[in-house]
Formats: sequence, structure tokens, C-alpha cells
Amino acid sequence: MRLSRHIWVVALLGSLTSISFAQNRQFTMAQATNGFRQELAPEKLKQFEWIPGKKAFTRVVTVNQQQCWVSYTLPSLKADTLLKLADLNSQLFAKTPLKALPALHWLSENKAWFAKDDVYYIGTLANNSFQWLPQTKFEDKAENITFDKTSQQFIYTVNHNLVLRHQEGQQVSLTTDGSADIVYGQSVHRDEFGIDHGLFFSPKGNKVAYYRMDQSMVTHYPIPDWTATPARVNNIRYPMAGDSSHQVTLAIHDAHSSKTVYMATGKPADQYLTCVSWSPDEASMYIALLNREQNHLQLNQYDATTGALLRTVLEEKNDKYVHPMHSLQFIPWNNDQFIWWSERDGFDHLYLYNTKGEIVRQLTKGNWLVNDIIGFNSQRKEVIYTSSAEGAMEKHIYAVSTVTGQVRKLTTAAGWHDAISNSTGEYILDTYSSGTTPYVARVTDVTGKWQQNILTATDPLAGFQRPTVRNIQLQANDGTPLYAKMILPVNFDSTKQYPVIVYLYNGPGIQLLHNSYPASGNLWYEYMAQHGFIVFTMDGRGSSNRGLKFEQATFRHLGTVEIDDQLQGVAYLKSLPYVNASRMGLHGWSFGGFMTTSIMLRQPGVFKAAVAGGPVIDWRMYEVMYTERYMDTPQENPAGYAEANLLTKTPALQGNLMLIHGTSDDVVVWQHSIDFIKACVDNGKQVDYFVYPGHLHNVYGKDRVHLMQKITDYFTTHL
Repeated sequence: MRLSRHIWVVALLGSLTSISFAQNRQFTMAQATNGFRQELAPEKLKQFEWIPGKKAFTRVVTVNQQQCWVSYTLPSLKADTLLKLADLNSQLFAKTPLKALPALHWLSENKAWFAKDDVYYIGTLANNSFQWLPQTKFEDKAENITFDKTSQQFIYTVNHNLVLRHQEGQQVSLTTDGSADIVYGQSVHRDEFGIDHGLFFSPKGNKVAYYRMDQSMVTHYPIPDWTATPARVNNIRYPMAGDSSHQVTLAIHDAHSSKTVYMATGKPADQYLTCVSWSPDEASMYIALLNREQNHLQLNQYDATTGALLRTVLEEKNDKYVHPMHSLQFIPWNNDQFIWWSERDGFDHLYLYNTKGEIVRQLTKGNWLVNDIIGFNSQRKEVIYTSSAEGAMEKHIYAVSTVTGQVRKLTTAAGWHDAISNSTGEYILDTYSSGTTPYVARVTDVTGKWQQNILTATDPLAGFQRPTVRNIQLQANDGTPLYAKMILPVNFDSTKQYPVIVYLYNGPGIQLLHNSYPASGNLWYEYMAQHGFIVFTMDGRGSSNRGLKFEQATFRHLGTVEIDDQLQGVAYLKSLPYVNASRMGLHGWSFGGFMTTSIMLRQPGVFKAAVAGGPVIDWRMYEVMYTERYMDTPQENPAGYAEANLLTKTPALQGNLMLIHGTSDDVVVWQHSIDFIKACVDNGKQVDYFVYPGHLHNVYGKDRVHLMQKITDYFTTHL
């Protein structure tokens, strides 16, 4: 998850991005909803992976209507077929042949692995051919299976307890008290702070660290299950803002000594443990401890054998919040130096530290931020990364010297670039798209002396009737630039007036607009443009990729500054002669659902119709970690919570509002919209309401077509 009366139209971002074509084919609702992930998806590389220790990569290609796993040696790009689907089926799956190659991964330059039905297969490459051996099948109750490719050990849970299986097949139970309340080895803190897993094998595979989360003190929350008659209740632990949170510790098990120790992370028990990182020699564990107030972080070093605290390496403080998202990354050529991410100067940048806690140098600097670290080049002593240095609408690849701080840009084509580096950082795969470029994949060396395109996708939308997309820059009432996008109806006639749909999110951690394919950003927007609507979307203050000041503008007052910014977009739309200001609609999901409902209640009459999906209605009912970062606790900020509480504002509702919610939503729990309906009934306000039984926080799969048709019909009816 996540009003000035004047407006300045500063400039168009370059010229208009026109993607108008003469074709008259229109999207079906299924294509507009799921097509870009299915039949209308641009062709992309399949299973690209660098081969460890070699200047070569593999990918899956189709040759003579058969999938093959092919290696390519650089720089010649000499191709060798390593595995054919038919050969894999003949060797392992003759009775029930696979229809496609499984996800294949390298262990070393001559070993690889894949998983099928909880059976893991390890293959050895000899004479350009693989021989595969299945590993022991796991017991039926095994869950959360994790494979460490370095040690070739497995760790998994059985009845909530952790089991470690050594390469030789020996199984060791690591815990005995696991339960629904005592959770081991899984993601903690509601997946905040960049946490997406709970197991951490050491660099050489000799030890494994794991989270232990005690959530017995967290209030039960019922999630109804309608698949049974009578219906059942699944109780989850859901820590709401201001209430008791869970308690997390971190243990390390030594596979050789069979001993387990807990890191002495101390009190308070409800602090957050993140940025978990091993030292290269496996002797130390680094953990960032963040207080519940989220304004003070300590990066601590612990003895991996005893669990004792060795030192506090560094500290981060902020009067609003510190938001760690990245683990330490040690420099391959210097085990005593690591990269630390910090927003201390207002933007997320890279800092080179030594293990004594002394800063060596700030590696990146400017009014832009680093998006990701791609890899390291040991020969050149460089860090390869992506950043927004060309502006928030672009993402490019760079290399910075850890010795001199000199930065080199490795990409030139406009657009949104992602990269994968080989193990030595000599080569990178650069994949990118732009508003008019569906997908390009190229391999290049980091010196820029050699590069080769290996895939340029054709335009899968070329046969459709496409709208014109205008990139627009507005200003917030404090002068902050705001990026927006307007999709005009097909066959646009500036002498006519059109209804408008504003789509928004405008919450932390999300950026809706960037220079990627398609220029519209969403085929449903284009579907609506094909049916006579203007679609407008804008990233206001509070959203991501613009730096700390931009994001923290909403601190303790979610839904206030964001509304001001969205109304700047409304004022711009009303200034256009071809916009029918009496027929404006609003739509958003999750934080966007909160924003949609907020605007309908706090700025009544601006929009004639709105659809809010999975909306936060009362921040007191949202989770501790996210809410308290941006709002503090309800006890500390009662005025801010009251200001954002939409249950008290239903008497102001004007126009047509529909709320949509998944009945099994465990992120924004169903009670948000149920309580809102009750408040509307209490105040005599009519609203429309629809639920999706069994769906979580969003609606996916074939049911999403139903969802988007319902939203479309609502706007068609009322606008």
C-alpha cells in the first residue's frame, strides 16, 4: 500500500507523445484488462541467466517448435544448445511430459537445478549434455522450501517448525515450538522495510540465520471463508496502528556444530529487525534495529557464533522517519568495506563504509535517487547501479568508481532501463522500453566498447486504434513540479467536449508515471479512450522516486496535501475547452481508494462519479508498520487521524460513489468498507457497493475482467 485556486502549466515534457494509428481495431475488455500480460505482451527474453564464472549466458528459445536451453559465449555470441525439452522429458518425465521447460538455474559453470512438484533436480553438464538426478522428495507437509545453491542444502517448515536438510540427505529439526503464533523463517513486519523473506544462508553455506516472530500478543482478526457451508473464519494476527505489535528475534544455526544462538538484539521487544546481512567471512551478522517510532536506526554487528553485540556500526536519525529498504552489500575486492543506502541528504544514495563504521566516501550525490545496485566490477573497482539522474520519468544504468567517485553513464536510449550483471561485472544485460519502444534487450561490456542487441520486440499493439498521449508538467501550490499524463479519446476533436476519468494512487512507494511502454501506462486507459473518455493521471506529493521532501510532505496528514495536488490536476482539466467539467469521474485502488473516497467527501461536487477499490477508510484500522511511519500512532497524532477518518465525513457525500472490496482482504481488511457503508446508512447517504468473494487485496485472473467491466459500466452510466 500505499487548495490553490491558481495553476501553472509549466511545460509539456518535450513534444506530445503521439501514438495515433490509422487502424480501427479496438480492445476487448479481456485484452484491456489482462492482455498486456498475455496475448498482447511484447516478446521478452525467457529465462536469461549469466553462467557463473564464464563470459556467457543462457536463455530459452524455440527452435523448430521445440523449447531449448541455449548458451551464448561472449563476445562472439556463439550458440550451443545445452538442453532440449524433448530430451528432458525422455530422461525424467516420459509418463507425464512437460509442455515447457521449467525455470532453470545455475549452481556453477557446469551444474544447474530446477524444481518440479516440490522435487528438486540437480544436473551436471558434460560433453554439452545434462544428466539430471532428483533429490529426495519432501514430505507432504513441507512448506516454504528454500534451496541454498552454494551449500546445496534445503530448509523448510513442517507444522510451523524449521527443518534443515543437508546435501547428503540428513534432516535436522531446528525448532520445536513453532505454531500459528510462533512463526519461523518467514517474512516479518508485514513485508515492510524491504523484507521479503525470512531465511539467510551464510556466503559459504555453513550457517543459516532465520527470523523468529512471536505474534501471540497481537489481536486476532477474522477473515471469513465463504467456500464452506456454513462459512468458516480464518483468524489472522493483524497489528493495527497504536496497538500491540509482534516481537521478532533472529537466530543462527551452525550446520557443523549443530548449535543455534540468538542475536542479542535486546529491547524494546517490538522494535524492527531489518537489513539482515552476513559478513563475507561468516563471522559476523549485521542487523539494522529500527525503533517502533521509526525515527532512529542502529546498524549493529553481532558475533555469529555467540550472538553477542560487537558494535554499533552507524546510526540514522530523522525527525519524521527513517525508512531502510536495503541490506548491506560488501565490496567483492575488500571484505572490510560495504555499501550503505541512506536518504540522509534527502535522496536515496550510496555510501561506502568500512566495518569500523567509518565513512570512506559518498558514492552518489544529487537531487535524484539510486533505484538499485546491479553488480560490481572488481577490475575497475566500480559499483553498477540504476538511478533517476535523468529525471523521475527515466531510469538509466551507471557505474561509479569506489576509488575516485567518478560516474559513468552506460545507457543512451531514452526510457526505463533494468539490468543484470554477470558475476565479474564485465558485462550487463540491459533491457528497456519507452513510450514508443515495446522492449529491447542488449548485452554490453561496461567499457562501452562492445554491445549487441539480442532482441528487439515488434509492437504487439500496432493493429489497434491507439489514442494520443500527452505528458504534462504542472506545479503544486508550493511550486513543486508534478508530472501528469493525459490520454485523449481516439479520433479526438478539440471542438467537442468529453467526459474525464482521473485515475490516481498518490501514496508512498508507488510511481504511476514513467517513460515505459505503452505510453498510456495501461490498456484499460486506452479502452476508455476508444469509448470516448479522456483519462488523466498524476503523481502528487507523497508518491515515490522524487526524494524525501516530496514523500514526507504528507507526514501526519495523509490525504490532505495529496488532495491539494490532485485538485491542481482538476483545475488544469477544467481550463481545457474540450473537457466537460460536469462529467468527471475518479478511480483508485488501495491508497488510491482512500484518495478517491477522501476527495468525494472532502471536496464534494468536484467529481460526478467515483469508484474506490480496497480503500483505507480509517487509518486506525491499518497495520502498525506502514501507518505509524506516515502518521505516528493514533495516541500521538489524534488530530491527523481524525482529519483522515472518512467515517465521520459521509454527510458531505455528493455524486455517485461505488466501493469495491475483496472479502478475504488481509491487507486493507474488509471492515474498512463495511464500516463506511454503515456510516452512509446512518447518515442517509446512498452509495453503491460490490464485493469479490474469496479475493484478497486485489482482484486478479479472469475475475479481473469482471471487475474492470463493472467499473467501466459505472462510469458509462453516470458520465
